[in-house]
Parts: sequence; structure tokens; C-alpha cells
Amino acid sequence: MTSIDPNIAMFKRSFSSKSRAGKTVKASKKRYDDQAKEKMQQSADNVDNPLTGSALTSPITTMVVGQDQRLFAAHEDVLSISPHFRAALKEMSLEGGAKQLALPDEEPEILSCILEFLYKGDYYPRLLRGRRRDSWYLEGSQDDHKAGGYESSEPTIFHSGVGAVVLRDTVVYCAAEKYGLEDLKRIALRKQGLQVGIAADVILRSARYAYDNTPDSDSRLRAHYLALIIRSRKTFKRSGTMQMEMENGGKLFFDLFVAMCNHMDDLAEIR
Repeated sequence: MTSIDPNIAMFKRSFSSKSRAGKTVKASKKRYDDQAKEKMQQSADNVDNPLTGSALTSPITTMVVGQDQRLFAAHEDVLSISPHFRAALKEMSLEGGAKQLALPDEEPEILSCILEFLYKGDYYPRLLRGRRRDSWYLEGSQDDHKAGGYESSEPTIFHSGVGAVVLRDTVVYCAAEKYGLEDLKRIALRKQGLQVGIAADVILRSARYAYDNTPDSDSRLRAHYLALIIRSRKTFKRSGTMQMEMENGGKLFFDLFVAMCNHMDDLAEIR
């Protein structure tokens, strides 16, 4: 998988011109002892982050996440950076109930990325700037090893809702869309553009996920996948998964058809 094409903007036409293209859940009944809650408080307070003042002294809200009901905790003022969480906390305040958010459809690993971003402004692996202007690399990547870093992170996760492996940064991007975090969307998209060696079936599955979890007006993540498939067309021509996916159809492949037509028109004009 190669980096994002700097000319990716040309694919935005696919989305801007129709002429060319066309719960609330009950709080968990489980009780957690004071020691566990104190531990979460200390964990939240000790995070290395740029936030100051009342944000780190505001009340703690707990979150019950995913099918396994994993417990997370965060400061209310930090969560309120997200319009989605701010509205949920306001509603709970009006109802006078316990400050506990139920997120049964969220992946714990993805929520962990969201919280890390809210506190630190990024999520692991961090996005690092290279020596050259406008060059970036990921913490734990080969470039980071040259700089003395030795950790690594898998670019994919098993998504329980999909029932298969998808690109982690795509899921983070879609979660950022849901929670109203535009800066996180930009970071996730840039990180995804730095991933390499991703199997064709994972790319296509992740593209489907992106289309299912972003609005039709999205011209960044969707365009990224269209550009990626076009650049890697020799690989996808030989892919049985690509053939099967195209036979199933959907808006993804109509947009891909339009983007490839646009690409061919641009090549003809250059000639």
C-alpha cells in the first residue's frame, strides 16, 4: 500500500458533480468497587497531555464499551471536546442519572484511540515529522527505527461488527466522523496513507466499511480508496476478491468507475 497521491483532489469530482456520477442503552447493572474507580482516576490524571486547568479536575465519567462491556474512564471536560459526547453528558445531567455512557457498538481498541487523541492530540503509533518538509512517518516504522525507535503497531484490527480484519485507521476515521472530531479525521487519514503491504481483500473490505460509515459528501477517505485502487490496478486486476466485490456492486464501485473515467480523461488531456 503506497502513500496518498498528492493529486488525489482530482477524484473529488466524483462526489461533487451528480452530472458526472450521478440508542440509548440502559446503564450496566454491574458495580465496580472504590479501588477500581480510584485506579481509573489516577490513570486519567497521570496522562501526559497538553490539557490544563479545569479539564483535568472535572468529574470522571465511566464508559461501558463493546460486547464484553469493558470499562473506560475519562474527565467530563475532556470528553466534551467531542460534540457527540458533550450532548450525551448534557442529556444525562438533565436526567440526573449516573454519569455512565453505554457504547455497546464501539470497539474498545478504537475508543482507546479516541481517548488518547482527546488527551494527547494523537494516538499510537504517533505521527512524526521527517527531516524533509511535509514528510511524515509513523512511530515504530522503519524510519522511526533509524531514529532510534523500536516499537511497532499492527495496521489492522479485527472488527467484531464486520466479523473480519479491517484497517485500523479507517475505523478511527469513521469514529472521528461520528464523534465530530475533524482534527482526528485528518490525522487518521494521513496515517493510513503511510501504511504499506496491505492485502487486497483487506483494502476492499475497509473501503466498504468506509462507505458504510461516512456520509456521501465525504471526499477524503472515500477518494483515498478510489485513488489507491487506481494506482494499484495491476494488482486488483488479478484479484478474485475484486471480481467478487464488483459483482456485488454498490456505490463504491460506481464511484470507482467514475474516478477511473476522470483519470483516463486527465491522461488524455496531458498527452
